[in-house]
Amino acid sequence: MSSMLSACAALPNVQALSSTLDPGATPSIAGSKGALSDERARAVLGKRWPKGSLDLQAEAALEEAATGVPLIAGNKVTLLFDGPQAMTAMLNAIADAKNSINLETYIFDQDELGLKFADQLIAKQQAGVTVNIIYDSVGTIGVPQAFFDRMRAGGIHLVAFNPINPAKLHGDDWKINNRDHRKVLVVDGKVAFTGGINISDTYAKSSLFRSKTRKTDKSQVGWRDTQIEVEGPAVQAFQWRFVRTWAAQDADDLREADYFPQPVRAGDKIVRVLATEPDTTFEIYKAYVLAFQQAKKSIHLTSAYFVPDQQTVDALTAAARRGVDVKLVLPGVSDSGLVFYAGHALYSELLDAGVQIYQLKLAVLHAKTAVIDGAWSTVGSSNIDTRSFLHNSELNVIVMGEPFGTEMEKAFQEDIRDSVQITPEAWHHRPWADRAREWAARFMDYWL
Repeated sequence: MSSMLSACAALPNVQALSSTLDPGATPSIAGSKGALSDERARAVLGKRWPKGSLDLQAEAALEEAATGVPLIAGNKVTLLFDGPQAMTAMLNAIADAKNSINLETYIFDQDELGLKFADQLIAKQQAGVTVNIIYDSVGTIGVPQAFFDRMRAGGIHLVAFNPINPAKLHGDDWKINNRDHRKVLVVDGKVAFTGGINISDTYAKSSLFRSKTRKTDKSQVGWRDTQIEVEGPAVQAFQWRFVRTWAAQDADDLREADYFPQPVRAGDKIVRVLATEPDTTFEIYKAYVLAFQQAKKSIHLTSAYFVPDQQTVDALTAAARRGVDVKLVLPGVSDSGLVFYAGHALYSELLDAGVQIYQLKLAVLHAKTAVIDGAWSTVGSSNIDTRSFLHNSELNVIVMGEPFGTEMEKAFQEDIRDSVQITPEAWHHRPWADRAREWAARFMDYWL
């Protein structure tokens, strides 16, 4: 356990985060026409929070104090379940592009789906749309360079994030362990997508609970993931982060395009876009822990790669002990054996505190989501592990309000239905359970 704790030493001390903050009386909210007045902000927040749960205004103000990132009003947010639904929406948005397409992805495979994306992106570039792509050089390490060269020959501008060969890097900050784990698509500066879904055939098969037929054949195992589509003023925050990442990685300027059109109100959702970079200010980590600490009714967390640091464990166990309904949906099937077993390290401590743990069956869990008190929700690329918080560039969207939270709760309950609960009694009787911490310690040394 000592090596696990030392690996997390660079994370900030958030044991009593809320008591160390100095929040403003009213959180800042930006709209399509600029910042809302304090009176208008209070009115907007007051309409969207159920009684008896988190205080929206107080939580939003604390979160802004912790992250330095304001809320953005006037957005439409669409929840997308699993690869097929998300890929269809993304390809449709690309097909409708008129001005620019910016794609940032950890994995971009040369397979049937990857080729479909590449072909459509090349076609749009040749039709006069400016296409820019950032792909991670480790996430795509097995992809032939010819795949990217073909897109480049088609006129697309591409950047490999932190090339494995530092001689190919144009920027001045090369660290092999720092990766771009974001999954972001921005089209015309008006619509943006993010979540856990990479550009790969792996995600093309839906998890069973979203399929029309519920088969039990293990050969039918799909991937359970979540993506969101955002329209409205918040898209500018996505676009700004893409531009910043591009500038940090590449000597060439982005080609001319209307990347920041005049924002237009598209809906009634209030969101916060949190984009983190390695070894910086840990906005996503702080937002998660703060929300755990402030929860009054429920914490429903879905995590593909769950290797929490001790502060996260403490926040979850403290919530369970004060009567919060804490449920975790974690992998029962995983694409990473090391992460899967390392994630078991704190099961005993969590279970003994009253946290309920469920393992999703018949699907590879890849989603990274949470819904707290039915009204604070987040979807993004960040896992609950120190790699995401310390070494990866990640992006999560926080959505405030009960309507979206209700959609998230419905999905969470469907995940529960297709999961098996791990009880404390069953867990403590597993012959290998006592070795989980040893697995975790070894893994953390390797992983970080």
